[in-house]
Amino acid sequence: MTDLLRLATAGSVDDGKSTLVGRLLYDTKSVLADTLDAVHRASADKGMSTPDLSLLVDGLRSEREQGITIDVAYRYFATPRRSFVLADTPGHVQYTRNTVTGASTAQLAVLLVDARKGVLEQTRRHAAVLALLGVPRLVLAVNKVDLVGYDEATFSAIAAEFADHAAALGYPLGSVLSIPVSALVGDNVVDRSANTPWYTGPTLLEHLEAVPVEPDPHDAPFRFPVQYVIRTNTAEHPDYRGYAGLVAAGTVRVGDEVVALPAGVRTSVARIDTPDGELAEAAAGRSVTLVLADEIDISRGDLIAPAAEAPVATDEFGATLAWLSDKPLRPGARVLVKHGTRTVPAIVGDLSARFDEQRLLSVPDPGSLGLNEIGLVTVRTAEPLPVDDYSTNRRTGSFLVIDNADGSTLAAGLVGAGLPALGTPRAADEGDLVSPGP
Repeated sequence: MTDLLRLATAGSVDDGKSTLVGRLLYDTKSVLADTLDAVHRASADKGMSTPDLSLLVDGLRSEREQGITIDVAYRYFATPRRSFVLADTPGHVQYTRNTVTGASTAQLAVLLVDARKGVLEQTRRHAAVLALLGVPRLVLAVNKVDLVGYDEATFSAIAAEFADHAAALGYPLGSVLSIPVSALVGDNVVDRSANTPWYTGPTLLEHLEAVPVEPDPHDAPFRFPVQYVIRTNTAEHPDYRGYAGLVAAGTVRVGDEVVALPAGVRTSVARIDTPDGELAEAAAGRSVTLVLADEIDISRGDLIAPAAEAPVATDEFGATLAWLSDKPLRPGARVLVKHGTRTVPAIVGDLSARFDEQRLLSVPDPGSLGLNEIGLVTVRTAEPLPVDDYSTNRRTGSFLVIDNADGSTLAAGLVGAGLPALGTPRAADEGDLVSPGP
Protein backbone atom coordinates (compact mmCIF):
# COMPACT_ATOMS: atom_id res chain seq x y z
CA MET A 1 0.00 0.00 0.00
CA THR A 2 1.41 3.39 -1.00
CA ASP A 3 1.53 6.29 1.42
CA LEU A 4 0.34 9.82 0.71
CA LEU A 5 2.32 13.05 0.26
CA ARG A 6 0.51 16.38 0.35
CA LEU A 7 2.50 19.02 -1.51
CA ALA A 8 2.04 22.55 -2.84
CA THR A 9 3.68 24.60 -5.56
CA ALA A 10 4.53 28.28 -5.29
CA GLY A 11 6.52 30.85 -7.21
CA SER A 12 6.33 34.09 -9.16
CA VAL A 13 4.24 34.76 -12.25
CA ASP A 14 5.37 32.88 -15.37
CA ASP A 15 7.91 30.75 -13.52
CA GLY A 16 6.27 27.68 -15.06
CA LYS A 17 4.35 26.15 -12.16
CA SER A 18 1.43 24.99 -14.28
CA THR A 19 3.76 23.53 -16.90
CA LEU A 20 5.71 21.72 -14.18
CA VAL A 21 2.55 20.22 -12.68
CA GLY A 22 1.36 19.32 -16.18
CA ARG A 23 4.69 17.62 -16.84
CA LEU A 24 4.34 15.55 -13.65
CA LEU A 25 0.81 14.50 -14.63
CA TYR A 26 1.81 13.79 -18.23
CA ASP A 27 4.99 11.84 -17.55
CA THR A 28 3.41 9.77 -14.77
CA LYS A 29 0.52 8.91 -17.13
CA SER A 30 -1.99 10.45 -14.74
CA VAL A 31 -4.05 12.15 -17.49
CA LEU A 32 -7.20 10.69 -19.02
CA ALA A 33 -7.05 10.11 -22.76
CA ASP A 34 -9.88 12.53 -23.59
CA THR A 35 -8.24 15.27 -21.51
CA LEU A 36 -4.94 14.71 -23.26
CA ASP A 37 -6.65 14.82 -26.66
CA ALA A 38 -8.23 18.17 -25.74
CA VAL A 39 -4.82 19.55 -24.74
CA HIS A 40 -3.29 18.39 -28.04
CA ARG A 41 -6.11 20.08 -29.98
CA ALA A 42 -5.84 23.32 -28.02
CA SER A 43 -2.06 23.35 -28.45
CA ALA A 44 -2.39 22.78 -32.20
CA ASP A 45 -4.87 25.65 -32.43
CA LYS A 46 -2.18 27.86 -30.87
CA GLY A 47 0.33 26.72 -33.49
CA MET A 48 2.38 24.65 -31.04
CA SER A 49 4.12 21.50 -32.24
CA THR A 50 4.27 20.03 -28.74
CA PRO A 51 1.44 19.89 -26.16
CA ASP A 52 1.05 22.88 -23.85
CA LEU A 53 1.14 20.94 -20.60
CA SER A 54 0.06 23.96 -18.55
CA LEU A 55 -3.44 23.42 -19.97
CA LEU A 56 -3.69 20.26 -17.85
CA VAL A 57 -3.83 22.59 -14.83
CA ASP A 58 -5.22 25.88 -16.14
CA GLY A 59 -8.58 24.51 -17.13
CA LEU A 60 -10.55 27.75 -16.81
CA ARG A 61 -10.87 29.86 -19.95
CA SER A 62 -10.34 33.05 -17.97
CA GLU A 63 -7.07 31.68 -16.60
CA ARG A 64 -5.78 30.87 -20.06
CA GLU A 65 -6.80 34.28 -21.39
CA GLN A 66 -4.93 36.06 -18.58
CA GLY A 67 -1.98 33.70 -18.72
CA ILE A 68 -2.00 33.16 -14.95
CA THR A 69 -3.48 30.67 -12.53
CA ILE A 70 -6.02 32.51 -10.38
CA ASP A 71 -7.06 29.94 -7.79
CA VAL A 72 -5.78 26.89 -5.97
CA ALA A 73 -6.08 23.84 -8.22
CA TYR A 74 -5.86 20.48 -6.47
CA ARG A 75 -4.47 17.61 -8.55
CA TYR A 76 -4.22 13.93 -7.67
CA PHE A 77 -1.75 11.47 -9.12
CA ALA A 78 0.10 8.35 -8.07
CA THR A 79 3.12 6.20 -8.81
CA PRO A 80 3.74 2.63 -7.66
CA ARG A 81 5.64 4.05 -4.67
CA ARG A 82 3.38 6.86 -3.44
CA SER A 83 0.13 8.80 -3.93
CA PHE A 84 0.12 12.59 -4.16
CA VAL A 85 -2.28 15.47 -3.53
CA LEU A 86 -0.85 18.60 -5.12
CA ALA A 87 -2.09 22.15 -4.58
CA ASP A 88 -1.03 24.38 -7.49
CA THR A 89 -1.18 27.95 -6.20
CA PRO A 90 -1.08 31.23 -8.15
CA GLY A 91 2.10 33.25 -8.45
CA HIS A 92 0.83 36.81 -8.72
CA VAL A 93 1.50 38.91 -5.63
CA GLN A 94 -2.21 39.68 -5.12
CA TYR A 95 -2.93 35.96 -4.76
CA THR A 96 -0.56 35.24 -1.90
CA ARG A 97 -3.71 34.48 0.10
CA ASN A 98 -4.21 31.41 -2.12
CA THR A 99 -0.70 30.26 -1.34
CA VAL A 100 -1.68 30.28 2.34
CA THR A 101 -4.69 28.11 1.50
CA GLY A 102 -2.75 25.64 -0.62
CA ALA A 103 0.17 25.29 1.79
CA SER A 104 -1.81 25.09 5.01
CA THR A 105 -1.84 21.26 5.02
CA ALA A 106 1.25 20.63 2.86
CA GLN A 107 4.05 18.34 4.01
CA LEU A 108 6.35 19.67 1.28
CA ALA A 109 6.36 22.68 -1.04
CA VAL A 110 7.96 23.05 -4.46
CA LEU A 111 9.08 26.67 -4.89
CA LEU A 112 9.90 27.60 -8.48
CA VAL A 113 12.27 30.28 -9.73
CA ASP A 114 13.09 31.23 -13.33
CA ALA A 115 16.77 30.51 -13.99
CA ARG A 116 16.96 33.76 -15.98
CA LYS A 117 15.59 35.88 -13.12
CA GLY A 118 16.78 34.15 -9.96
CA VAL A 119 15.35 34.73 -6.50
CA LEU A 120 12.75 37.52 -6.60
CA GLU A 121 10.79 39.46 -3.99
CA GLN A 122 7.83 37.10 -4.44
CA THR A 123 10.14 34.10 -3.99
CA ARG A 124 11.25 35.42 -0.60
CA ARG A 125 7.64 36.23 0.33
CA HIS A 126 6.46 32.73 -0.53
CA ALA A 127 9.34 31.16 1.43
CA ALA A 128 8.39 33.25 4.47
CA VAL A 129 4.75 32.19 4.20
CA LEU A 130 5.76 28.53 3.90
CA ALA A 131 7.95 28.87 7.00
CA LEU A 132 5.14 30.63 8.83
CA LEU A 133 2.76 27.77 8.04
CA GLY A 134 5.27 25.22 9.26
CA VAL A 135 5.74 23.40 5.94
CA PRO A 136 8.64 21.15 6.99
CA ARG A 137 10.36 20.58 3.61
CA LEU A 138 11.08 22.70 0.54
CA VAL A 139 12.23 21.94 -2.98
CA LEU A 140 13.76 24.82 -4.91
CA ALA A 141 13.06 24.02 -8.57
CA VAL A 142 15.31 26.24 -10.69
CA ASN A 143 13.18 26.11 -13.84
CA LYS A 144 13.97 26.96 -17.47
CA VAL A 145 17.61 25.93 -17.18
CA ASP A 146 17.45 25.21 -20.91
CA LEU A 147 17.11 28.96 -21.51
CA VAL A 148 20.43 29.65 -19.74
CA GLY A 149 22.28 26.93 -21.61
CA TYR A 150 22.18 24.49 -18.69
CA ASP A 151 24.79 26.62 -16.98
CA GLU A 152 25.94 25.12 -13.67
CA ALA A 153 27.22 28.45 -12.32
CA THR A 154 23.82 30.09 -12.79
CA PHE A 155 22.11 27.27 -10.92
CA SER A 156 24.67 27.28 -8.11
CA ALA A 157 24.39 31.05 -7.60
CA ILE A 158 20.60 30.90 -7.32
CA ALA A 159 20.80 27.91 -4.95
CA ALA A 160 23.32 29.71 -2.74
CA GLU A 161 21.19 32.87 -2.52
CA PHE A 162 18.12 30.89 -1.57
CA ALA A 163 20.18 28.91 0.95
CA ASP A 164 20.78 32.09 2.93
CA HIS A 165 17.08 32.96 2.94
CA ALA A 166 15.87 29.45 3.82
CA ALA A 167 18.41 29.12 6.63
CA ALA A 168 17.42 32.49 8.09
CA LEU A 169 13.80 31.34 8.10
CA GLY A 170 14.80 28.40 10.27
CA TYR A 171 14.92 25.54 7.77
CA PRO A 172 17.43 22.99 9.11
CA LEU A 173 20.11 21.01 7.35
CA GLY A 174 18.67 18.54 4.86
CA SER A 175 15.14 19.96 4.73
CA VAL A 176 15.65 21.91 1.48
CA LEU A 177 16.71 20.44 -1.88
CA SER A 178 17.52 22.40 -5.05
CA ILE A 179 17.01 20.82 -8.48
CA PRO A 180 17.75 22.24 -11.96
CA VAL A 181 14.71 21.55 -14.16
CA SER A 182 13.04 22.43 -17.42
CA ALA A 183 9.32 21.80 -17.12
CA LEU A 184 8.81 22.46 -20.83
CA VAL A 185 11.45 19.99 -22.03
CA GLY A 186 11.22 17.62 -19.06
CA ASP A 187 14.78 17.89 -17.72
CA ASN A 188 15.04 16.35 -14.22
CA VAL A 189 11.29 16.44 -13.61
CA VAL A 190 10.51 12.75 -14.00
CA ASP A 191 13.45 11.57 -16.09
CA ARG A 192 17.10 12.40 -15.48
CA SER A 193 18.55 14.84 -18.02
CA ALA A 194 21.74 14.30 -20.00
CA ASN A 195 21.90 18.09 -20.33
CA THR A 196 22.94 18.52 -16.67
CA PRO A 197 25.76 16.00 -16.13
CA TRP A 198 27.08 18.17 -13.30
CA TYR A 199 23.89 17.51 -11.26
CA THR A 200 23.98 14.16 -9.46
CA GLY A 201 20.97 14.50 -7.20
CA PRO A 202 17.50 13.00 -7.67
CA THR A 203 14.92 14.13 -10.19
CA LEU A 204 11.91 15.95 -8.80
CA LEU A 205 9.70 12.86 -8.91
CA GLU A 206 12.41 10.66 -7.40
CA HIS A 207 12.67 13.08 -4.50
CA LEU A 208 8.89 13.29 -4.06
CA GLU A 209 8.70 9.49 -3.96
CA ALA A 210 11.51 9.09 -1.44
CA VAL A 211 11.25 12.10 0.89
CA PRO A 212 10.17 11.13 4.43
CA VAL A 213 6.53 11.98 5.02
CA GLU A 214 5.53 13.70 8.23
CA PRO A 215 2.72 11.48 9.52
CA ASP A 216 -0.63 12.74 10.68
CA PRO A 217 -0.27 13.61 14.36
CA HIS A 218 -1.51 10.25 15.68
CA ASP A 219 0.80 10.47 18.68
CA ALA A 220 -0.17 14.05 19.53
CA PRO A 221 -2.77 14.70 22.22
CA PHE A 222 -6.24 13.79 21.01
CA ARG A 223 -8.33 16.69 19.62
CA PHE A 224 -11.92 16.34 18.36
CA PRO A 225 -13.87 19.48 17.31
CA VAL A 226 -17.57 18.60 17.38
CA GLN A 227 -19.24 19.30 14.04
CA TYR A 228 -22.70 17.92 14.67
CA VAL A 229 -24.78 16.39 17.48
CA ILE A 230 -26.72 13.30 16.37
CA ARG A 231 -29.85 12.43 18.33
CA THR A 232 -32.09 9.48 17.43
CA ASN A 233 -34.54 7.21 19.20
CA THR A 234 -34.64 3.66 17.84
CA ALA A 235 -35.32 0.25 19.33
CA GLU A 236 -31.63 -0.61 19.03
CA HIS A 237 -30.40 2.72 20.38
CA PRO A 238 -33.02 4.49 22.48
CA ASP A 239 -32.16 8.11 23.30
CA TYR A 240 -29.03 7.93 21.15
CA ARG A 241 -26.73 10.93 21.45
CA GLY A 242 -23.52 11.00 19.42
CA TYR A 243 -21.00 13.68 18.56
CA ALA A 244 -19.83 13.65 14.95
CA GLY A 245 -16.64 15.17 13.61
CA LEU A 246 -13.13 14.64 12.29
CA VAL A 247 -10.32 13.55 14.57
CA ALA A 248 -8.00 16.55 14.20
CA ALA A 249 -5.05 15.08 16.08
CA GLY A 250 -4.06 12.11 18.16
CA THR A 251 -5.89 8.85 18.74
CA VAL A 252 -9.02 8.11 20.77
CA ARG A 253 -9.92 4.72 22.21
CA VAL A 254 -13.01 3.27 23.84
CA GLY A 255 -12.73 3.82 27.59
CA ASP A 256 -10.53 6.93 27.36
CA GLU A 257 -11.29 9.63 29.90
CA VAL A 258 -12.04 12.88 28.09
CA VAL A 259 -13.13 16.41 28.82
CA ALA A 260 -15.56 18.62 26.89
CA LEU A 261 -14.31 22.17 26.41
CA PRO A 262 -14.85 24.98 27.11
CA ALA A 263 -17.26 23.71 29.81
CA GLY A 264 -14.63 21.44 31.38
CA VAL A 265 -16.99 18.53 32.12
CA ARG A 266 -15.31 15.09 32.31
CA THR A 267 -16.62 11.76 31.07
CA SER A 268 -15.34 8.75 29.10
CA VAL A 269 -15.73 7.35 25.59
CA ALA A 270 -18.34 4.59 25.56
CA ARG A 271 -18.35 3.85 21.82
CA ILE A 272 -16.81 5.00 18.53
CA ASP A 273 -19.33 4.71 15.69
CA THR A 274 -18.87 4.85 11.92
CA PRO A 275 -21.21 4.02 9.01
CA ASP A 276 -19.31 0.72 8.72
CA GLY A 277 -19.69 -0.23 12.36
CA GLU A 278 -18.00 0.36 15.68
CA LEU A 279 -14.27 0.92 16.15
CA ALA A 280 -12.01 0.22 19.08
CA GLU A 281 -9.97 3.33 18.26
CA ALA A 282 -9.79 6.17 15.74
CA ALA A 283 -6.76 8.24 14.70
CA ALA A 284 -6.21 11.66 13.13
CA GLY A 285 -7.95 12.10 9.80
CA ARG A 286 -10.84 9.71 10.57
CA SER A 287 -14.45 10.94 10.65
CA VAL A 288 -16.34 9.26 13.48
CA THR A 289 -19.18 9.70 15.95
CA LEU A 290 -18.29 9.53 19.63
CA VAL A 291 -20.80 8.24 22.16
CA LEU A 292 -19.93 9.27 25.70
CA ALA A 293 -20.63 7.45 28.95
CA ASP A 294 -22.53 10.38 30.48
CA GLU A 295 -25.18 12.67 29.07
CA ILE A 296 -23.55 16.09 29.20
CA ASP A 297 -24.20 19.37 27.45
CA ILE A 298 -22.06 19.40 24.29
CA SER A 299 -22.86 21.30 21.10
CA ARG A 300 -21.29 22.13 17.75
CA GLY A 301 -18.07 24.05 18.26
CA ASP A 302 -17.05 22.31 21.48
CA LEU A 303 -13.79 20.37 21.65
CA ILE A 304 -13.37 16.88 23.13
CA ALA A 305 -9.85 16.21 24.41
CA PRO A 306 -8.05 13.86 26.82
CA ALA A 307 -8.72 14.79 30.42
CA ALA A 308 -4.99 14.50 31.19
CA GLU A 309 -3.76 16.46 28.14
CA ALA A 310 -6.42 19.04 27.50
CA PRO A 311 -5.61 22.50 26.16
CA VAL A 312 -6.36 25.47 28.38
CA ALA A 313 -9.42 27.41 27.24
CA THR A 314 -8.55 31.10 27.09
CA ASP A 315 -10.15 34.30 25.90
CA GLU A 316 -6.86 36.07 25.14
CA PHE A 317 -3.81 34.81 23.23
CA GLY A 318 -0.94 35.99 21.09
CA ALA A 319 -0.99 35.04 17.43
CA THR A 320 0.69 35.48 14.09
CA LEU A 321 -1.63 36.75 11.35
CA ALA A 322 -1.16 36.49 7.58
CA TRP A 323 -3.41 39.34 6.45
CA LEU A 324 -5.37 38.39 3.32
CA SER A 325 -7.69 41.35 2.81
CA ASP A 326 -7.42 44.59 0.82
CA LYS A 327 -8.90 46.31 3.87
CA PRO A 328 -6.01 46.99 6.31
CA LEU A 329 -6.03 45.70 9.88
CA ARG A 330 -5.75 48.23 12.66
CA PRO A 331 -5.65 47.57 16.42
CA GLY A 332 -9.10 47.43 17.96
CA ALA A 333 -10.75 45.84 14.94
CA ARG A 334 -13.89 43.85 15.77
CA VAL A 335 -13.96 40.56 13.90
CA LEU A 336 -15.08 36.94 14.11
CA VAL A 337 -12.63 34.16 14.91
CA LYS A 338 -13.31 30.65 13.57
CA HIS A 339 -11.37 28.02 15.51
CA GLY A 340 -12.15 24.44 14.56
CA THR A 341 -15.93 24.30 14.31
CA ARG A 342 -16.55 27.24 16.67
CA THR A 343 -16.98 30.88 15.61
CA VAL A 344 -16.94 33.66 18.23
CA PRO A 345 -16.77 37.47 18.21
CA ALA A 346 -13.30 38.86 18.88
CA ILE A 347 -11.20 42.01 19.01
CA VAL A 348 -7.72 42.25 17.55
CA GLY A 349 -5.86 44.15 20.27
CA ASP A 350 -2.20 45.06 20.16
CA LEU A 351 -0.37 44.89 16.84
CA SER A 352 3.14 44.56 18.20
CA ALA A 353 5.19 43.81 15.08
CA ARG A 354 5.14 43.34 11.32
CA PHE A 355 7.44 40.84 9.67
CA ASP A 356 9.56 42.16 6.79
CA GLU A 357 9.94 38.96 4.77
CA GLN A 358 12.45 40.55 2.40
CA ARG A 359 14.97 41.60 5.06
CA LEU A 360 13.87 39.06 7.71
CA LEU A 361 13.38 41.79 10.27
CA SER A 362 10.69 42.67 12.77
CA VAL A 363 9.16 46.15 12.39
CA PRO A 364 7.78 47.16 15.82
CA ASP A 365 4.43 48.91 16.27
CA PRO A 366 3.57 49.14 12.55
CA GLY A 367 0.14 50.71 13.17
CA SER A 368 -1.59 48.53 10.58
CA LEU A 369 -1.27 45.38 8.45
CA GLY A 370 -1.92 45.50 4.71
CA LEU A 371 -2.62 42.83 2.12
CA ASN A 372 -0.12 39.93 2.26
CA GLU A 373 1.63 41.31 5.36
CA ILE A 374 2.42 39.18 8.40
CA GLY A 375 2.24 40.46 11.95
CA LEU A 376 2.10 39.61 15.64
CA VAL A 377 -1.13 40.50 17.42
CA THR A 378 -3.11 39.91 20.58
CA VAL A 379 -6.57 38.40 20.11
CA ARG A 380 -9.34 38.76 22.69
CA THR A 381 -12.41 36.56 22.20
CA ALA A 382 -15.91 36.91 23.61
CA GLU A 383 -15.81 33.27 24.78
CA PRO A 384 -12.88 31.07 25.84
CA LEU A 385 -11.35 28.94 23.09
CA PRO A 386 -9.36 25.71 23.71
CA VAL A 387 -6.37 26.60 21.53
CA ASP A 388 -3.01 24.87 21.14
CA ASP A 389 0.23 26.54 20.13
CA TYR A 390 0.64 26.17 16.35
CA SER A 391 4.18 24.86 16.76
CA THR A 392 2.86 21.78 18.58
CA ASN A 393 -0.43 21.24 16.73
CA ARG A 394 -1.08 22.78 13.31
CA ARG A 395 -4.76 21.85 13.30
CA THR A 396 -5.95 23.19 16.65
CA GLY A 397 -3.34 25.95 16.70
CA SER A 398 -4.78 27.66 13.62
CA PHE A 399 -7.83 29.84 13.08
CA LEU A 400 -9.47 32.18 10.60
CA VAL A 401 -10.29 35.85 11.07
CA ILE A 402 -13.61 36.72 9.43
CA ASP A 403 -15.27 40.05 8.64
CA ASN A 404 -18.39 40.20 10.81
CA ALA A 405 -20.10 42.45 8.25
CA ASP A 406 -19.91 40.39 5.06
CA GLY A 407 -18.43 37.04 6.16
CA SER A 408 -15.27 37.36 4.03
CA THR A 409 -12.00 35.86 5.24
CA LEU A 410 -9.60 38.54 6.50
CA ALA A 411 -6.65 36.55 7.78
CA ALA A 412 -5.16 33.17 8.55
CA GLY A 413 -4.09 33.03 12.18
CA LEU A 414 -1.57 30.90 14.04
CA VAL A 415 -1.58 30.75 17.82
CA GLY A 416 1.83 31.86 19.03
CA ALA A 417 4.72 33.22 16.97
CA GLY A 418 4.91 31.11 13.85
CA LEU A 419 8.20 32.46 12.49
CA PRO A 420 11.25 31.37 14.49
CA ALA A 421 13.37 33.97 12.67
CA LEU A 422 11.09 36.89 13.52
CA GLY A 423 13.30 39.77 14.53
CA THR A 424 16.44 37.64 14.77
CA PRO A 425 17.80 36.98 11.27
CA ARG A 426 20.75 34.62 11.26
CA ALA A 427 23.38 33.63 8.75
CA ALA A 428 22.88 30.47 6.75
CA ASP A 429 24.50 27.33 8.05
CA GLU A 430 26.71 25.51 5.59
CA GLY A 431 24.71 22.73 3.97
CA ASP A 432 21.27 24.10 4.81
CA LEU A 433 20.47 23.83 1.13
CA VAL A 434 21.14 20.46 -0.42
CA SER A 435 22.57 21.09 -3.90
CA PRO A 436 24.08 17.86 -5.15
CA GLY A 437 26.77 18.39 -7.76
CA PRO A 438 30.18 17.19 -8.76
